[in-house]
Amino acid sequence: MPYKPTSVWIDTTPHTTYPAPDATLEVDVCVAGGGILGLLTAAQLKRAGRTVAVLEADRVATGVTGYTTAKVTVLHGLVYDEVRSSFGADGARHYAEANRAGLDSIARWTADLGIDCDLRRRPAFTYAEGEDDLGKLRDEVDAGREAGLPLEFVADAGLPWPVAGAVRLDDQLEFHPRRFLLALADHVAGDGSHVCERARVSAVHDGDPCRVETEDGGEVLARHVVIATHYPTLDRGLFFARLSAERSYAIGVRTRGPVPHGMFLSTESPSHSVRATPFDGGELLIVGGEGHKTGTGGDTTERYARLESWARERFDVASVEYRWSAQDAMPLDGIPYVGKLSPASRSIWTASGFRKWGMTNGAAAAIMLADLIEERPNPWLATFDANRFKPLASASKLLKETVSVGAHFFGDRLSGPDLRSMDQLAPGEGALVAHDGDTVAAYREPGGAVLAVSPVCTHLYCHVKWNVAERSWDCPCHGSRFAPDGTVLQGPAVKPLEPRELDQD
Repeated sequence: MPYKPTSVWIDTTPHTTYPAPDATLEVDVCVAGGGILGLLTAAQLKRAGRTVAVLEADRVATGVTGYTTAKVTVLHGLVYDEVRSSFGADGARHYAEANRAGLDSIARWTADLGIDCDLRRRPAFTYAEGEDDLGKLRDEVDAGREAGLPLEFVADAGLPWPVAGAVRLDDQLEFHPRRFLLALADHVAGDGSHVCERARVSAVHDGDPCRVETEDGGEVLARHVVIATHYPTLDRGLFFARLSAERSYAIGVRTRGPVPHGMFLSTESPSHSVRATPFDGGELLIVGGEGHKTGTGGDTTERYARLESWARERFDVASVEYRWSAQDAMPLDGIPYVGKLSPASRSIWTASGFRKWGMTNGAAAAIMLADLIEERPNPWLATFDANRFKPLASASKLLKETVSVGAHFFGDRLSGPDLRSMDQLAPGEGALVAHDGDTVAAYREPGGAVLAVSPVCTHLYCHVKWNVAERSWDCPCHGSRFAPDGTVLQGPAVKPLEPRELDQD
């Protein structure tokens, strides 16, 4: 194929080989998750004198953080007017302050550890191509300025096509997230602290100490546990009812001629994102967008096709080098959740719902979690409280999600299988197939053998859908994703899809 089906961040960094725990580890804090949230939290706690153990289910920085567009900015589309409406002026100010602190912490860690991660200062823009959205831009400038940010409305965003207007915020950052995090992981490991890979957490027991178990029999004893798994593992706080999952797509392209100087996001729906990164002696343009709710995207290969078409209409594209996708957890009321895993938790903490801005929101959450564990006051925690209840801010979205879940739970069962016969399944294709009076989720491998699993998601029993581009089973209800053989790729599910036996000649 002409492109590599991975992110430029994954492709341009070495593999890691941290060992899984082979004995009981005793530390002050156990962190489940080796992305930006988990590693920054661990690094801050180690700097505070704590011993930490990071448990990563796969390899560090290969999950959501490895497939980001890596824009480190406090300008998050049109978020400030929305947050001001739901949380008031103080809430918007707390959101701005926390994310600005997150940005500063990434810059500071890069400088302190001398990390070579292509960190550079760039302006960020939220732009509108049509005049209908100019009012939204001006409202965002007003809300952002009230929150303490030096936003300005500009007529020209520096893009090679005309725009009606844009919001600009200077002195933001872009970087290579995996180079940053691999250096951070090396810093965390050692001196009584550990980074462990292929160590998927299977159980967490609150107590003094807490006990964390992994699927392969590993064990960690710790005074505190941080669940930093993008979607909270072992969801005791019912986050599945307060989060929705969305997938989005990115391509890395070489262009003829210069690339825009900055980071850009459009107001259209679906939105489109643009930034560049140093690559092979020049610049690689990263174009993102075409987002949709997980499990409802139809033929996802068409998403990439539309994204490439959009890019070619606006840039002189020489080649497509990479394409990848990512999943984001979207909070119902607009602000991430940071704090106790549940109201009953004593020493288990979490953060989630970064709404596609995981670099600064994740870094901000790491600061807040470290403050909670160190029992330091933090001015933003009341706004970000993981167990807050904002009925007015989230009621309409909660109703919409509830109706959607119900429609899939019942409607997908009534609609029946996609194919009536296993013989209709082509190599490399997955579908819900009728078999012996039942419906199975079947995938035919390129060699011809068929993998069959139950179509019922192990989280709350909705039927999964086949994701053509990623070759995965995706749940449209709460965003769980599974490999063709049923292995969990992303939560909230923690158990694999049940295998189904087939008679194959």
